[in-house]
Amino acid sequence: MDKIIELIKEKNIGKIEENVSLKKYTTYCSGGKARAIVYPKDIPSLVELLKIIKENKIKSKIIGNGSNLLFSDKLYDGILIKLNEFNKIKFIGKNKVRVGAGYPLIKLSLQTAKKSLTGLEFASGIPGSVGGAVYMNAGAYKSDMGYVVESVKVLTPELKIINLVNKELDFHYRSSFLQKHPGYICLEVLIQLKNGKREAIEEVIKERRKRRIESQPLEYPSAGSVFRNPEDNYAGKLIEDCGIKGLKHGGAMISEKHANFIVNYKNAKSSDIKYLIDLAHDKVLENYGIDMKIEQEFVNWE
Repeated sequence: MDKIIELIKEKNIGKIEENVSLKKYTTYCSGGKARAIVYPKDIPSLVELLKIIKENKIKSKIIGNGSNLLFSDKLYDGILIKLNEFNKIKFIGKNKVRVGAGYPLIKLSLQTAKKSLTGLEFASGIPGSVGGAVYMNAGAYKSDMGYVVESVKVLTPELKIINLVNKELDFHYRSSFLQKHPGYICLEVLIQLKNGKREAIEEVIKERRKRRIESQPLEYPSAGSVFRNPEDNYAGKLIEDCGIKGLKHGGAMISEKHANFIVNYKNAKSSDIKYLIDLAHDKVLENYGIDMKIEQEFVNWE
């Protein structure tokens, strides 16, 4: 790995950080160290990096803001790629916006509100990147990225740049083409919104922020909802009905405020968090026969 890192530095691909704690790069604030995190400065640099990774058979992963990831506590002996430099934003015509994959989703929601554009209010509390949101088809309040994305510029596994339109992206509840085809990388997104009134849009955002503060344990690190809501039911209620709301393991806890949140209340290890995720899943399955789907992605547990 040392030689690979030196090669990346020589080719001036972008900023590189070595042996960094993943606690800084995930919203759970847990996990081991990463051997290297690379921030490609542009698309050609990303392509060059991916060629190096492929030729040398190095383990790698694109990560956004780490808001849906649970890394294990061991070393990630590979290269993590962050597209923070892919952060350009451009408003087009009356109601479209072209935005880089590394742009923060919450910031985008607030920026579009200032332009009196409605449709991204649901995203005002989702702490991910735009690329990560498309990948996961992030959503809330009965809306998601599938409702607003017109097209996405992607890098294919063959390192070619193509555009995928909404229909090709196969958006479903917390799912997309990109999630099912992880070799494709989101570079840039074209979003279509509707014209509205700035005051009304910002009032919706303000009201939802107030509701989140009241109902979610925002005072602790977490990754948001752990499980998808089963059809005609609520994951939080099912977990609470199992009698394990507030249960602690190591530094992790099933939130006393909302049972579908697992929080890092005291320097939790990722293994503490995963223990509670598995426990909640198994308890609901045992008591109600419901196989709840986990929203978060487990990385480096093999």
